[in-house]
Formats: sequence, structure tokens, C-alpha cells
Amino acid sequence: MARRLIRGAARRSVLSSTSNFASHPLHVAEPASDERHVALSYLEDAWTEALRDGLDEDCLVQAALFSALRTLVAIYGEEPTADYVESLAQRVRGGEYTLIGQRQ
Repeated sequence: MARRLIRGAARRSVLSSTSNFASHPLHVAEPASDERHVALSYLEDAWTEALRDGLDEDCLVQAALFSALRTLVAIYGEEPTADYVESLAQRVRGGEYTLIGQRQ
């Protein structure tokens, strides 16, 4: 637990020193062992389990977004989080979050 807190504090220190943490997107991470990929794997497993338990996927989406935004504000503050959220529209339109073959 202490190790996790130390790493979290170091991450906050590094990212909060930048004006925009949007330059650290999940998909840029190269090594498969990267912490962000491990974290995504945990979330995907929990997501799948929640769907199997009958939760509505739209409810999951809304809860995940709320939780993520609340955590980003707690770690980085309101302005950096708002700047990041503003950058998401262009990134979504650019296909960064679209699965291959599912672009509409």
C-alpha cells in the first residue's frame, strides 16, 4: 500500500508540474507491462463482470465518467481537468477512442 501511495504522489508531482496532462494518453504507452495497460485491464475485467451481473452499460459509462472526472479534479484541480476535458472532443473526433473497424 505504501508503495502505491509513493508512486501516486510521484505521478501527481510530475503531472501537476505540466500545464496539460493530456499529453500522457493511455494509448501512447509502449510496453505491455506499463501500469496504464494493467489498470485498463483491471477496469475492463470489472466492466465485463458488471455487464454479466446485469448492469446497464449506459449506467456503467456514466458512473465511470463521473468517477474519473471526480478523481482527476481531486488530483489535478478543476482548471487542468477542464482543459483536459475540452481536449477530448477533438481526440474523439480524431478516432483515438474508436475500435478499429467501428468508426461511424
